[in-house]
Amino acid sequence: MSISTSQQLQKSFLKYQHFFVFAAPILFILSVLLVAPTPADTGTGYWLEYWWLFPFFLLGATIVNTVGISGSALFVPFFIFIFPLLAYPIGPETLVKVGLISESFGLSSSAIAFIKHGLVDRRLALTLVGGSIPFVIGGALLSFFIPEPLFHAALGLALMTAAYLMFKADLAHDEPADDDQSADDAEPAAAADTVANGGTAELPDDGGKLGPAGVGKDDGGRVTRVDRQGDTYEYSWSGYLERFANYSIGGMFQGLAGFGIGELGIISQLRTDVPTRVAIGTNHIVVACTAVLASIVHVFAGNVIPGIHSLSLASTPWNMVVFTVPATVTGGQVAPYVSNALDTAVIQKGVGVLFTIISVALFLMASGGG
Repeated sequence: MSISTSQQLQKSFLKYQHFFVFAAPILFILSVLLVAPTPADTGTGYWLEYWWLFPFFLLGATIVNTVGISGSALFVPFFIFIFPLLAYPIGPETLVKVGLISESFGLSSSAIAFIKHGLVDRRLALTLVGGSIPFVIGGALLSFFIPEPLFHAALGLALMTAAYLMFKADLAHDEPADDDQSADDAEPAAAADTVANGGTAELPDDGGKLGPAGVGKDDGGRVTRVDRQGDTYEYSWSGYLERFANYSIGGMFQGLAGFGIGELGIISQLRTDVPTRVAIGTNHIVVACTAVLASIVHVFAGNVIPGIHSLSLASTPWNMVVFTVPATVTGGQVAPYVSNALDTAVIQKGVGVLFTIISVALFLMASGGG
């Protein structure tokens, strides 16, 4: 079957996305070295001072992108609790700048990688982003007036609740339709399941995607998704109200504290029977778009509201981001492979444990630990 020019371009971009993704941080680093405003008399010592951030951010980016949450969920506690032990305490303005720059590259990298693997539900992502916009903007504006300890305590409580829901969630629907089948009968079994749900025996195959990837929907609203590896996932788009509630609350926290929509939002996808790997991939688009939106509000509102912080290029620690940016990009590319290789139960428990750890860190921050 012939494919359109746009589909061919999409397929070519996804096929060679490693080149485009890794070219971005290279161009960014070159731009920093050539034109970024840096302190006088900077030499090799300045640029190599924070080389040790690379492994920390590589590990952190791999973890957060594997489970589909915001990079700041790990990077902020790292800068508050661990970085001072290895270097010195840094202020909230520096946290914002390093976090935003690093997270934007990492999220974009991982989102493209998950799209390549056929694990992003674009319709669901657009719906979630659209519904979250007013709450993200509202949270970002409130962040200038509500005390930080209150932000951290509220988000810690929310994440503790999310961890509980994660451990209690029934993820039996997660596994690809052919996971329990042998190589010989996997495709017939998946096709039979599709027919039983009102679809056709032929699995979807999108000419604009790599491998057998594709997505189809039957008359009953049941979605059949095939990823690049040929694994089949079946779910529906029902559960809008629950997802709207979680992403609204999460969007408010995203604007307030820089993260929260990914951590709370993914719970609602899992509880409404969206398979784990599809939920993780879709969540990347939501987190990336809302993080950029929150960043824009913080940048411009900080310039027009008296007495609050604003971002300054001159005070940006460029010798940090030249290592954190390539680390997050690399972690974003590794994440889909880790997500695909891990058993669903491992992902479920890992996300729950991660939420618990983050909530404890936030409670410590709220009590004066930061």
